[in-house]
Amino acid sequence: MSRIDETREFIPVRIAVLTVSDTRSLEDDRSGDTLVGRIEAAGHVLAARAIVTDDRADIAAQLRAWCEDPEVDVILSTGGTGLTGRDVTVEAHRDVYEKEIEAFGTVFTHVSLAKIGTSAVQSRACGGVANGTFLFALPGSPGACKDAWDEILVLQLDYRHRPCNFIEILPRLDEHLRRK
Repeated sequence: MSRIDETREFIPVRIAVLTVSDTRSLEDDRSGDTLVGRIEAAGHVLAARAIVTDDRADIAAQLRAWCEDPEVDVILSTGGTGLTGRDVTVEAHRDVYEKEIEAFGTVFTHVSLAKIGTSAVQSRACGGVANGTFLFALPGSPGACKDAWDEILVLQLDYRHRPCNFIEILPRLDEHLRRK
């Protein structure tokens, strides 16, 4: 069963938050604010924050830039995961991923099902890895960001979480890029 091992030391990670929206600014970005508040409350570091419009190339460019930044360990994006024509965040994420974390979307759907019922089928939340960085695309509602953080990410981004977590494998994500 899932648990926090208090004998292990907490390791803060550096997390960037990307809001994808044609209408939001930092002043009214409630979903981004939700994530930033939870990141900081958990003891992690906000490495960067930005807003980009619903443009696949622009989203992918920002994701790639942060994946190249050694000061960013994890990227959380919010917005653009739905089904409308402007929702291209998932496609942009997949343009960047080296590996997709398929179970993230499955677990997020499970969490959402308990909260919003069958409306959970409309989310395309996803996760992946690129250039030694974890990336997660979350829906644009503050509630969905809260659920993803509180039910999944706060645990998986905690080195003390047992039986396993993302942080203990973070140093090995780019091992295929290193010379032998």
